[in-house]
Amino acid sequence: MAGLRERWRLNAMHTVQERALDLFDAKGFAAVTIEEIAAAAEVSPSTVYRLFGTKEGIIVADEFDNLSDEQLAKVVDPHDPIGSLIRSVREYDTGTNESGSEPGPWRRSLRYHFTEPSVRRAAYASADRTSQRLSPLLASTGRFSEAQAKVATNALIFGYLAALEQWFLDGGDRPVAAYVDEALDPLRAVWGD
Repeated sequence: MAGLRERWRLNAMHTVQERALDLFDAKGFAAVTIEEIAAAAEVSPSTVYRLFGTKEGIIVADEFDNLSDEQLAKVVDPHDPIGSLIRSVREYDTGTNESGSEPGPWRRSLRYHFTEPSVRRAAYASADRTSQRLSPLLASTGRFSEAQAKVATNALIFGYLAALEQWFLDGGDRPVAAYVDEALDPLRAVWGD
């Protein structure tokens, strides 16, 4: 169970992300400043910088970024990383915001991943960091050498981003998890599924 400070941090992150997306949708990504986002979220600009680092970080950040190695090992089954990814996407993509009236922030943010070059670069840098964290976990199974685990993990993480981009380009009409599950099917042979 998360402590009070952690619950505040997650709540603040979600609020900042929601208000930022509202502003980006209304004014365009490039036209919005961190100061405007902070004012809309009723936090200080330094809080926004501390939570996200950059405006792009607001778009690409999620709860998985801050998981400890122990917490990450509980989320990712190294023997079934594709299944773990699909389960996480299903849990993360509720499809609506808290009021149930519109797409949630994760889904709303995806378009910026693929239309804003600076966000795309930040997303790929985040994916690289995720891959670096997951690679040793996959290597720990003994099924792969370190090099093989690195290649397999990169295929999974960057394959996931490619699946999300294709989902977006195809109009985003199907459930994200089903689309990602189907798109990652060629990688299942890597894990012997």
